[in-house]
Amino acid sequence: MAPTPVWPGEFVSLGETAVYVRTAPATLAATSTATNTAAEPVLCVHGFGGSSTNWTDLMALLSDPAASGPDAPAYRCEALDLPGFGFSAPAEASCTVSGQAALVAQLIEHRGRGPVHLVGNSFGGAVCTRVAATRPDLIKTVTLVAPAMPDLWVRPVTARFPALCVPKFGSWLLNRVQKMSAQARVEASIATIYYDGRCVHPDRIAADVAETERRDTLAYGDAVLIRCARSIVAEYLRLGRHSLWRDAARVEAPALVIYGSHDKIVDPRMAGRAARSFPRGRVVVLPRTGHVAQMERPEAVAAEFRQMVSAPEQSYDLREPAAVGNALQAVPVM
Repeated sequence: MAPTPVWPGEFVSLGETAVYVRTAPATLAATSTATNTAAEPVLCVHGFGGSSTNWTDLMALLSDPAASGPDAPAYRCEALDLPGFGFSAPAEASCTVSGQAALVAQLIEHRGRGPVHLVGNSFGGAVCTRVAATRPDLIKTVTLVAPAMPDLWVRPVTARFPALCVPKFGSWLLNRVQKMSAQARVEASIATIYYDGRCVHPDRIAADVAETERRDTLAYGDAVLIRCARSIVAEYLRLGRHSLWRDAARVEAPALVIYGSHDKIVDPRMAGRAARSFPRGRVVVLPRTGHVAQMERPEAVAAEFRQMVSAPEQSYDLREPAAVGNALQAVPVM
């Protein structure tokens, strides 16, 4: 069976910046079948090196109530290409977590559809955490899939980020990587971010290869990756009231935090700290899942999202030791 086609998009002007936004309109004339009210908005934010197409399958599931039962609401889902990724050109000061968070907040305000259900993966999860902490008026709920929150236990894959920050060496390293074929780079990426890359449809692989080849032609590609890598490392080293974990403690909205049991980038054992940090948080560890649960197990992510949204009063505080233990029981010993 062919995979869901990518959703159509358009450029949205935000002052001097224009970002590309894909939209999956809610079915049934954008009407919630459960409440007969306008479909609530969902905004998705991709991770480092990703794009709005990372959310294609999850957007399909959330925009169609038939995917989850006759009484399930339909959501109006959007996903943006952060500046410097996908079809969005880089913007001044937009390669930092704070810069990207400010732009996401600006987009929500510009669209005039807030408060939104904000969803982020990896670097995008860090961005969404900062938006939720600093602009609670724009957020209804926040869902974080393998958020890139500070963790000083360096893993083999994440060791690349500090390397990219070294002047000249980062550019040299990226040049070496680009000597590999686009096909080889896509296959290496799939092996890194998925638990089982065999689930990726050949059409998706071909599309990723074409996008990699297109990105190779952009003059700013390497510079954006290096600047974003530096921002991630800076956030991991930031202490005190400006740290991302302090931001997590300030998030007022119900928060769903999802980890993959076999994530090679974000350590699933960080679920314990997430459980203690988000005041209204619910932490889920999905078994046999890698770094991009929204792509590898979109049905599970959609189900967890719908459960959280339909009963936010059941979003429980996981700071109690017993609850933290329950959240971590699916995490294998690494």
